[in-house]
Amino acid sequence: MITAVFTALLFLGVPIALVLAMTALAYIYASGNPVLYQSFPQQFFSSLENYGLLAIPLFLAVGELMNEGGITRRLVALASVFVGHLRGGLAYINILANMFLASIMGSANAQVAVMAQVLVPEMERKGYSRGFATATTCAGALLAPVIPPSMMFVVFGVLAQISIGDLFIAGIVPGLLMTLAFIGVIALLGYYYKYPPGERLSRQQKLRNIGAAIPSLLVPVVMIGGILGGITTPTEAAAVGALTAVLVGIFAHKEVRFDRIGGMLLRVALNSGVVLVLVAAAGVFGWVIVFEKVPQQLAVLLQQTTSDPFVFMLLVTALLLVIGTVIDGIAALILLVPILLPVATQVYGINPYHFGVVICINLTLGLLTPPVGTALYVASRVTGATSAEIMRPLMPFLLATLLILILLCWQPYLVTAFID
Repeated sequence: MITAVFTALLFLGVPIALVLAMTALAYIYASGNPVLYQSFPQQFFSSLENYGLLAIPLFLAVGELMNEGGITRRLVALASVFVGHLRGGLAYINILANMFLASIMGSANAQVAVMAQVLVPEMERKGYSRGFATATTCAGALLAPVIPPSMMFVVFGVLAQISIGDLFIAGIVPGLLMTLAFIGVIALLGYYYKYPPGERLSRQQKLRNIGAAIPSLLVPVVMIGGILGGITTPTEAAAVGALTAVLVGIFAHKEVRFDRIGGMLLRVALNSGVVLVLVAAAGVFGWVIVFEKVPQQLAVLLQQTTSDPFVFMLLVTALLLVIGTVIDGIAALILLVPILLPVATQVYGINPYHFGVVICINLTLGLLTPPVGTALYVASRVTGATSAEIMRPLMPFLLATLLILILLCWQPYLVTAFID
């Protein structure tokens, strides 16, 4: 009955938070134990009693302040100093600027919305097709949930009850590997399709771009430096980052307008509310899963299939690639972590940080694949390119990400090297 209720609600298009909560209520009804109704609100609200969740609205605020304060534009100019002179220079700038931005925003949807407005029109003016320009921007946005800080890492850390700071550190090498893979894709495509030559900047222009970007770089340096140095927790780093973004926007760039602060805070509150309601609903759903002994049943099934941790990770990867196409990333994370994590750690001995990074990259791919593909549709709406125009040039980037994913499944030390 429980599976039927869950499946029916999901396919009816009911919001995932309501699906999780209503499935839990259906389980209580089917159990014939009305005392459990008294535990329902306690389980619902206790899921939110986690200090780490404060990082979510703070990271969202950093992203909003960064865009409002002109930081994005200056980071793009900084990227042009290093790769702007290469053939296909604007495509390289796109990826490198996205890497810089990923160290601040932590959300693929927010990042693709910002960068599509900044870079796609410029790439079109330089002779790139709108589809390729948008696809490159979408690929760069895949770095946002991997390079710290990452909202998905925050949610996974809360669900898994592990250090969010260590999880951020675990994402550094995979994020850099993905960046290098995307640069390799652009190099191969640029050689084959003869992309437009880049614009070589004069020494004076380079120095001007670097100087203008130095205040902007304070935001990621303060946030990531505080975490890596053990000075701040991720939540405290997000708060310090938001304050730094305000100060940079007001005093260094002089572009923050106080009449827009109200609308910005409203967007932060609404987006935070969506995520936090999901986390609360996941609390009661996870409670049901424990009662039903789903992880134990899944463990028995998987053990009958394979005893090899690498094969298990490949099976999980295949499962998540499918699920990610129909369920939003954070929702899928909240739904699957209580089921899969105990099996991964207790049965196969997989490091929870290794598993967390792999599962987050997996579900990030779903942001760019139909039918859900929220980041894909955000990019399409901003640039006017159709999904079909974006998907064809996007495929090499998705394939490169999949290869990195398999490499990470095979070699856990690429994730755990700095935290072991």
